[in-house]
Amino acid sequence: MSTSSPAAAAPARLLSASDLAMIAVVVVWGTNYTLVKDALEGMPARAFMSLRFGLAALAMGIVLFAVEGHKPMPWKTFLRLTALGFVGNTLYQLFFIEGLARTTAANSGMLTAVSPVVTAALGAALGVERLRRPVVAGLSLAVVGTLLVVGARGPDLGAATWTGDALIVCSSLCWAIYTVGTRAVGNGVSALRVTAITMLTGAPGVVLAGASQVIAMDTSSVSTAGWVALVYSALVPLVLAYFVWFRSVQQVGTNRTTLYGTGIPVVAALTAWAIRGERPTLFQTLGAALILTGVLISRSKDTAITKA
Repeated sequence: MSTSSPAAAAPARLLSASDLAMIAVVVVWGTNYTLVKDALEGMPARAFMSLRFGLAALAMGIVLFAVEGHKPMPWKTFLRLTALGFVGNTLYQLFFIEGLARTTAANSGMLTAVSPVVTAALGAALGVERLRRPVVAGLSLAVVGTLLVVGARGPDLGAATWTGDALIVCSSLCWAIYTVGTRAVGNGVSALRVTAITMLTGAPGVVLAGASQVIAMDTSSVSTAGWVALVYSALVPLVLAYFVWFRSVQQVGTNRTTLYGTGIPVVAALTAWAIRGERPTLFQTLGAALILTGVLISRSKDTAITKA
């Protein structure tokens, strides 16, 4: 009898390289809410957005050229990526930055957790995935959770934060559209190319939206920490983390990456609590738990069946 059986093989590692990469992205994105919120206190919101995203798009373009060089792309595919760049970057950045400027970092992190459930429901509505009961159940829980997060604000939060919360929810919808749209691009285009082209095509709108504030901004009033935060927030969360995340989606699938993604609002809330003192209320915590439960239910194995 041969001794070279599967049982004799070296045991698999508990965490693969993809797992470790996704955990790192979760930490980067989760802590980024507090970092950006702090930076916005010393810099106009749209000016920060414009400079940050312009730098990120330029860096991503350089990375794409260095790694893959110039590759012809069908015109139809380019137009699709351009449209996705407008929704997933131009509109998303506007909603996200303006929303974060008006609400708390903790609220922002908890509300963006609804994105995977919206993505699953949108994918089913557009025929990318079949609509199954777990998706409906997950979406229902996420909606209730979102209402709790928005409605159960603490005594120190006024009605003005409602606008910020609404804008954050709009950014989540944009991200869902972008995510579903990138799935339809096909495997012939790499994750790096999809990310770079959508960033480059979305960048002009983002830069123009903040151009007036950049011109009027008193750069001498911005601290060194503010500039460091801007550069870090551009190169790490927007360039490195974007690429790693979408590469992970291609390697291990949306279900597994979504499971890790549920940790982002947890990291965001804990960071905001530790650094900014933004302590969530009991009902907000319950709402966040409902959202995360909804995400896990909606992404269970039998919901990820794509149409043939």
